[in-house]
Amino acid sequence: MDFPSHPGTGARAGDADRSPVPPANLIDPSCGGDPYSHQRRVCRRQPVCTEGAAAVPGKGAAVAQNAGDAALDGRRPVPELHLAGGAAEGSRRPDAGAEQLPPDRHQAILEATKQVAALLKRQGHDFALAGSVAVYAHGGAGSLQHDADFCIRPEDAEAVAATLEDAGLTVYAPPEDWLLKAKCLGQDVDLIFGLAHGPVSTELLGRAQELSVDSVQMPVLAPTDLLRSLLAAFSEHHCDFGAVLPIARLLREKVDWGQIRREFGDAPMPAAFLYLLERLDVIAPQGGDQ
Repeated sequence: MDFPSHPGTGARAGDADRSPVPPANLIDPSCGGDPYSHQRRVCRRQPVCTEGAAAVPGKGAAVAQNAGDAALDGRRPVPELHLAGGAAEGSRRPDAGAEQLPPDRHQAILEATKQVAALLKRQGHDFALAGSVAVYAHGGAGSLQHDADFCIRPEDAEAVAATLEDAGLTVYAPPEDWLLKAKCLGQDVDLIFGLAHGPVSTELLGRAQELSVDSVQMPVLAPTDLLRSLLAAFSEHHCDFGAVLPIARLLREKVDWGQIRREFGDAPMPAAFLYLLERLDVIAPQGGDQ
């Protein structure tokens, strides 16, 4: 059996009955010091990586984004938070040669939602989860790709902002005067105190349902209130029936459609959407059996 030449010797296996002794620095101690054991057992010294762990994709961009948000109001950037039950992102060493996977945006939004909800619950603030994460809590199966929305009362906005800032989150007021924005775990969080049909009220929050969101209990807008907020947002400049249609299908057994009809009356955009639901047999025609 031919063996390849050993580095530094210039000899080949066929030059003698026995291969030359390999240099001492190539004899692994685990071979028992036998200079010829390389013919019976291959012992290689693994290279040692001295470089630091590879940077996590998007981490620098998230820090830069936090810094940019903080610059809007002079506050320092939000410090890096650890995901629940895990180590900091930068402390994980990827396997050698393995490609970095893109971040799981869906799970990141859920983690941010849980962190903010836990902070608000701990301080006794009244709130309710809204938006796409609320749809998820009611059984939606779509992948979350945007942000986490929370409804709070206008009079509580300042106290809620202080709670989040004390926990290290960046909170700032955007040009829109009906919400505050925050950053948590690199994800956008909207703190909404004014919906399209009016300010967030104590009655609205009182109708919220306690649901589990990725194993954390929190108040979530009731199905009728959730759908009402979506229909009220329709306008001539924003009228995406395709985005709301699957939500209406999901919640149709839980929504008080009579109340929805009475509240919106003949408003053209909601009326057109309700007519579409009738034509698709999602809901019964007005006056028919539900």
